[in-house]
Amino acid sequence: MHADEAVPGLRCLVTGATGYVGGRLVPELLAEGHRVRCLARTPAKLRDHPWAADVEVVSGDVTDAASVAAALRDVDVAYYLVHALDTGDRFEETDRKAARIFGEQARAAGVRRLVYLGGLTPSGVPERELSPHLRSRSEVGRILLDSGVPTTVLRAAVVIGSGSASFEMLRYLTERLPVMITPNWVRTRIQPVAVRDVLRALVGSARMPADVSRTFDIGGPDVLTYREMMTRYAAVAGLPRRLILPVPVLTPRLSSHWVGLVTPVPASIARPLTESLRHEVVCREHDIARYVPDLPGHPLGFDEAVRLALQRIREAKVTTRWSSASVPGAPSDPLPTDPDWAGGSLYTDLRELPVDASREALWRVVEGIGGENGWYSFPLAWAVRGRLDRLVGGVGLRRGRRDAARLRVGDSLDFWRVEEIRPGHLLRLRAEMRLPGLAWLEMYAETDDAGRTRYRQRALFHPHGLAGHAYWWSVSPFHAVVFGGMARNIAAAAARTPTTPAGEPTPIG
Repeated sequence: MHADEAVPGLRCLVTGATGYVGGRLVPELLAEGHRVRCLARTPAKLRDHPWAADVEVVSGDVTDAASVAAALRDVDVAYYLVHALDTGDRFEETDRKAARIFGEQARAAGVRRLVYLGGLTPSGVPERELSPHLRSRSEVGRILLDSGVPTTVLRAAVVIGSGSASFEMLRYLTERLPVMITPNWVRTRIQPVAVRDVLRALVGSARMPADVSRTFDIGGPDVLTYREMMTRYAAVAGLPRRLILPVPVLTPRLSSHWVGLVTPVPASIARPLTESLRHEVVCREHDIARYVPDLPGHPLGFDEAVRLALQRIREAKVTTRWSSASVPGAPSDPLPTDPDWAGGSLYTDLRELPVDASREALWRVVEGIGGENGWYSFPLAWAVRGRLDRLVGGVGLRRGRRDAARLRVGDSLDFWRVEEIRPGHLLRLRAEMRLPGLAWLEMYAETDDAGRTRYRQRALFHPHGLAGHAYWWSVSPFHAVVFGGMARNIAAAAARTPTTPAGEPTPIG
């Protein structure tokens, strides 16, 4: 997509820019010549994106009318890309409230168009029979359409792209299980769509005529069962043919736990995804082409979308992942920085030791931690902790890394999230595993007064109630092995890191 110099750019607000689609939409809008403002609850999460300097970032929440009103001021087009991947009445009520606030404030601000990405709903199925996830996304679309602001509601089924939750679920189920006993929903017909075509429709929707306010179904050219999708994924990925045996006994709840154990997608996110696959989701029209004309070769077919996604993964060019957004139920409180913090107990495990390597070499090891590189201490203990976390509905260790060598604020890193990174000096991770409290892990690459490299590591835990205190004291006997071993092994790995004559680490091949 390229900017048309004859047409002035629009002022666009993007909500959900820290998420999978929003984080990819922003650079596409910039390339089209639009000016972009991002609304984020935690603006720091956008700080390290390559486009951060080219956008305006404002702090706020879609459930807060005042912050929404401020964010919508002087905006032409507002993209609503927020929703909760959770279940229950509270989740639907929150989505309903946020959509009403957004629509009301957009109308008051004189916004010309709203654009919303929702889910493709099955034809002829009463709304009450839909999954809570699909039902809520459908309701949000209706609320925005009724707001009095011209609205484009794009409805998509499974989005195929590197890092999407749907793609990761498909990918890991197919790659890890050559023989699968699967739920009945693998027989459901689906019309998947490539993330590139979703982005093209989103960008093109900004310039729709003012008299157009409606829903549009968007999908690729292929209508497949989930079973066929797994079979074709295996063929594109060069895997042996998979044996898939559907059985009727796996309920959506059991399916979500099965997916959660096999793939990086936790049960809290897998459940709404699998519930949405109970009914056939096939496009009923392709009217979007009237306003966003199809390009040659588009929309992409399923095989080509998979091939491009796998190529992105191999080349480490995954710009956003499903885990870019916070996982429901994960802690989000920042580390208390006041030295006289009065919020209660804050337990600390501190490790410091000299490193026989350059500071740059040490930082390279620190920034490369996690994922396939591991955690440099007692792998069995980390693996067991990850499995226990999955069993209680947590994210476990399977999320891995977005990039094998580089991190940015907001990245998920196994069952941690990057809360702060100061290149060459500090990496602070916030725990997202299930804990009776809040936990952080800090790693520093420093130089002492004599000019020698030092590694400093600090684990912190703020307990919640008696259970939190009991948890800390029950695991503290293992800290010498886990945290002490981690510090020693990181220092040793840095000492083994080859450097150039100038002292810079040799690039990873």
